[in-house]
Order: sequence, then structure tokens, then C-alpha cells
Amino acid sequence: MKRKLLTLGMALICVFSMTACGGTEDISANAESLYGITQDSAISYADQVIGSIQTIVAQNMQEQYASDAVISAALDSWESALEDIGEVQGMSGHTVAADEDGVTIDVHVDGSEHDADIVITLDDELALSSVTTNVEYSFGELMQNAALNTILGMGTVFVILILICLIIYCFNFIPKIQASFSGSGKEPEEKKEAAPAAPVPAVSAAAPAAQENPMDDCELVAVIAAAVAASEGAPSPEGFVVRSIRRVPVSRWKANK
Repeated sequence: MKRKLLTLGMALICVFSMTACGGTEDISANAESLYGITQDSAISYADQVIGSIQTIVAQNMQEQYASDAVISAALDSWESALEDIGEVQGMSGHTVAADEDGVTIDVHVDGSEHDADIVITLDDELALSSVTTNVEYSFGELMQNAALNTILGMGTVFVILILICLIIYCFNFIPKIQASFSGSGKEPEEKKEAAPAAPVPAVSAAAPAAQENPMDDCELVAVIAAAVAASEGAPSPEGFVVRSIRRVPVSRWKANK
């Protein structure tokens, strides 16, 4: 039984090996049959492109290739990925794939900090279409970056919401500010309206002043003296002296009548 299982396992390994080899031959055959390029020539071309990109970035000559969109994008991608790759220790694992749209060359880069994959794409006329550098991160690093992006996004949302709440809360003070500005213009009108009412207490205060007028008291004394003289049968009020004058209530005056 063990021999049968071992034989079956060896057969499966051989099948997978033949399938892998057949796939590589198909890829190379497609590239050679469709575009007349062999795997070795494709690998050599990829190494030349990568070496040129490394030289341009190392010498800070990116501005000279700013007019070329493909080269400029390739330089930016390599320069941004170089910070995570660290020191380039070597390149291996060239893979060539071809289809009706063009040829794709994948090169694995060994770095001191992270590994990376450089994907070089050629169109159906074997012209350079794009060069992209993809850094390989571990699962923990990917989760850490995802968590940081989530915290940054949620933090930004909460900050914006707090600002909106503060702005809405400040709307409560707008009517008070408007009232303070409009109230400053209405104060003179209120004073003008209240001004005519000021003489009213002066009229009431003038009545006691008129009652205390000495001329009115002299006339009242003369009238009372003439009345007393008439009641006594005297020809004139001379000789009568009025010592004091007291006001008698009306109800008592009616009772005496």
C-alpha cells in the first residue's frame, strides 16, 4: 500500500513538472512566434531597461526625461519604491509572457529591506509601454498600513464633523450680534419718542406752585375779610386781621348748611 502511494505521488510530481515546463515553453514559443523575440533576448532587454533606470535615478537626471511620459512614470515608480527596497542585492526570476496585446517581462529584485517585482510591458510593436515597480510587503506590514489608512480616514471624518458642529453652534450667536448692531441705531429714536413725555410731571408740579403764589393768598385774604365785614355790618374790612386760613372739607361744609 505504501509503495502504491509513493508511486502515485511520484507520478503526480512528474505531471506537475511537465505541465510547468510545457507552460514555459508555450510562453517562450508565443513570444517567438508572435513577435520574433526569444526569452533570452527579452531578459537581456529587461536588464538593460532596469540598468538605465537605476543609472538615471542615481545621477538625478530625471528632468531630462520629463517630456517622455513612459520613462518619467518608470523613473517615479522606481524612485518611490527604492526607499522601501533599500540596497539592491541582485535580480532573478525573469518571466516572459506574450499574447496578442504584447509582451510582459517580470523581473524579481532582491533588496536589503524588501523585495520587489519590476513589470516591463511591450506593446504589439515591441515598443516600451510601461515600467512599474511593485514592492513586496509582508502580511503584517499590509495590515499595519491598512490600519493606519483607516485611522487617518476616520480621524479626518471626525475632525470635519467637529468643525461642522462648531460652525452650527456659532449660528446661535448671529441673532444676538445682529440685535446688538440694530439696537445701537434704534436708541436715538426711542429717546426722541420719550422726550415729549417729560413735560407731563412739570404740569403736575406747577399746580402746587400756583397754590403757593403769595398774590393768590392776598386776594383770598381780602375776599375773606370783606365777607367777615359784611357779616358783622362793618362798612369796610379795615380793622380785621386774618391770623390763619384753614381749608374745610366739603362734607363738613355741607353738614353746616
